[in-house]
Amino acid sequence: MSASATAPALPFGGIGAALAAAALFGASTPLAKLLLTGTDPWMLAGLLYLGSGFGLAAIHLARRSIIRSHAPAVRLTAAEWGWLGAAIVCGGIAGPVLLMFGLAATTAASASLMLNLEGALTALLAWFVLRENFDRRIALGMAAISAGAVVLAWGGAPTFDSLLGPAAVALACLAWALDNNLTRKVSLTDPLIIAMLKGLVAGTVNLGLALALGARLPDLGTVFGAGVVGFAGYGLSLVLFVVALRHLGTARTGAYFSTAPFVGAAIAIVFLAEPLSAQFIAAALLMGIGVALHLTERHEHEHVHEALTHSHSHVHDQHHQHAHAPSDPPGEPHTHMHAHAPIRHKHPHYPDAHHRHAH
Repeated sequence: MSASATAPALPFGGIGAALAAAALFGASTPLAKLLLTGTDPWMLAGLLYLGSGFGLAAIHLARRSIIRSHAPAVRLTAAEWGWLGAAIVCGGIAGPVLLMFGLAATTAASASLMLNLEGALTALLAWFVLRENFDRRIALGMAAISAGAVVLAWGGAPTFDSLLGPAAVALACLAWALDNNLTRKVSLTDPLIIAMLKGLVAGTVNLGLALALGARLPDLGTVFGAGVVGFAGYGLSLVLFVVALRHLGTARTGAYFSTAPFVGAAIAIVFLAEPLSAQFIAAALLMGIGVALHLTERHEHEHVHEALTHSHSHVHDQHHQHAHAPSDPPGEPHTHMHAHAPIRHKHPHYPDAHHRHAH
């Protein structure tokens, strides 16, 4: 089957979601640095994710009782539960703990820019493990981001103490890069459920481990502050990130998410009075060049969609022209099992859920 179709040059919905997720997460880094003053790093990691989990659970319950959507929930298969579990371990447990220890040993501005490594590592895994397509522009962009991180971490003659903080942040980035690629496997599922489960499970585990290791709960104000920061910077941010994964693919979403550290660094400099050094400016310029290369990418060629049957929330765009059974929910967007007929066409696209083809 052949079709001629015209699509927008860029899926702005996915880009908007990725940038909003970046802004929320970026703002959370310097705020978490403030909360570390009287809190154990492992304890804070648990409180941040519990804030995320409980906040999203409240939204989920409100949505069910007030909105009462007719769209049935997309259920996870046994394999998808495995992918989600691995994502929670990497991104919900290991990542935040490593970041909190890194924040305790470095400035909030430096840690914020170091987080750009997450996008580069996410892309490398997506390209060479998941085989997402990439071109010279994308590769150069990631090289610039990585070079900026090296400039930022370099402080003259390296010592164990001076490298400990950046190393912990870099390992956190690797954990989140694994998380991002694993989450792509379940990105067609309700993003609110994915983020809620991650928050509740990761928060409970980290809080329990912190208490077992002798940490104490901080004062009520710190607990409340961590909950609010976690809800916005980890919960809502992750919901938006999963939405972006559907539209942009893993590597591109990671690239747009690389704008997060600029938000965090700006807040740290303006509100925490951290110094603006030449090293900081050079790193920011390199990272800015890398992100700009990704933002200006355009990918278009004739491609084939193979026959596919699956279920997810959708509207009737050019990739969803199918018949409905009487039992299918009315209105759009809606969720039901549907079939995609084979189709060949050409339009600008990213490796989203419907464009994971060979090149």
